[in-house]
Amino acid sequence: MATAKRARIRETETARIRPLITPEGVDLRVKLADAGTRASAFLLDVVFLSTAGIIITIVAIFGLRGLGRDQLQPLFVVWIILVFLLRNAYFLVFEAGRRAATPGKRILGIRVASRSGAGLSVDQIIARNLMREIEVFLPLSILAGRGGAGLADTLTTVFGLAWALLFALFPLFNRDRLRIGDLLAGTWVVEAPKRSLLEDLSVRQDPVAKAFRFSQAQLDAYGIAELHKLEEVLRRHDYFALRAVAETIGHKIGITIEPTDSRVFLTAYYGDLRAHLERKLLLGNRKADKFAR
Repeated sequence: MATAKRARIRETETARIRPLITPEGVDLRVKLADAGTRASAFLLDVVFLSTAGIIITIVAIFGLRGLGRDQLQPLFVVWIILVFLLRNAYFLVFEAGRRAATPGKRILGIRVASRSGAGLSVDQIIARNLMREIEVFLPLSILAGRGGAGLADTLTTVFGLAWALLFALFPLFNRDRLRIGDLLAGTWVVEAPKRSLLEDLSVRQDPVAKAFRFSQAQLDAYGIAELHKLEEVLRRHDYFALRAVAETIGHKIGITIEPTDSRVFLTAYYGDLRAHLERKLLLGNRKADKFAR
């Protein structure tokens, strides 16, 4: 009984693993976040947003308490616009950052990732978050705006609930648990568990790693974006991903790597590349990625 249960759990976990092909052609497997975790992260973000909105409202009320009703009406419109901008800026700014996650997502260990394997673009972030207005906040606004108990208000309530339910249940009817916003933007929400303490990857503890030396031309092959990707690969401890990345980098810089040396080679290259990029930054030369000159 217990064995069958563990097998089902393992099968469920495996079903959420997806290939993520980087522009280098390397398969970095990711694990999709489940619907419950995504919903919990969104509720946390709503709590943070609501708290900020309440604080702003209280401050505004105390600051404008001497104004008359006629003067308050246009200010109420301004307040609605500010709330709209606040909630959109919240999601856009945090997901456009390096961690690609709002505070709610970071707490629960998930993040947004592009299904193409490249970095998230501004267009993708805008598309998936503006769709949230249509999926969630617009039907909620319809429900909040009903004013009585007549037939029209009843129909409005039914329409708003059906709208919200349709979009809320949409992730349950597709294999990757995608929102409409994810579908249009080409994104996934994947697991990115926090690590309380991370080792310094630039330290060459292995004797084999100490034997690798790289020329300036070999280090100039990659930039900051690739350094971050390499760090992610090293911290995941995935043998097949390490081997594939080592072969790709070795081919690009002209070094043949034995499969058993993949991790120590990548550790050595990571340390030297990080130091190389840091020296260039001190001189005011920022190499964002491998395409920069």
